[in-house]
Formats: sequence, structure tokens, C-alpha cells
Amino acid sequence: MAIAGIVAVCVVLLVLAFLVPRLSRHPERGTQRTLGVGSRTANKAPGRLGHWLSKPFSSSSRAVSRSGSTGRRARGRMPF
Repeated sequence: MAIAGIVAVCVVLLVLAFLVPRLSRHPERGTQRTLGVGSRTANKAPGRLGHWLSKPFSSSSRAVSRSGSTGRRARGRMPF
């Protein structure tokens, strides 16, 4: 269920970044902030468990960042 949520957020950010690049920054940062809180909270678990629990949040954060930048880059390459 969480994977589907992250995929949906990435798709929405990709489309938003393509259509309105400047307005896509705020939702991207909000999503990054939320995932960062989850990562920091999970990282407080003891030992390797903390690393393992925080890894999905950090990879999701990277995916969100990548989808936003890809949408803005694609918009910049359009001929109009």
C-alpha cells in the first residue's frame, strides 16, 4: 500500500512539474519534509534495525526528487 502511495505521489509530481514547473517545488518540498521526518524517526531504532527501517524513506525521497526534476527537465526541452 505504501509503495502504491509513493508511486502515485511521484506521478502527480511528474505531471505537475511538467505543467507548472515553479508551482511544483512546494509540493515536492512538503513530500521531502514528510519523508525526512519518517526517516529520522526510523533511524532512532537500535543498531542495524534503524538503518534498515530508514532506508525505504530515503529511497522514496530520492524517487520524489527525481520525478520532480525529470518533469521540469522535460518541460525545459519542449520546443515551445
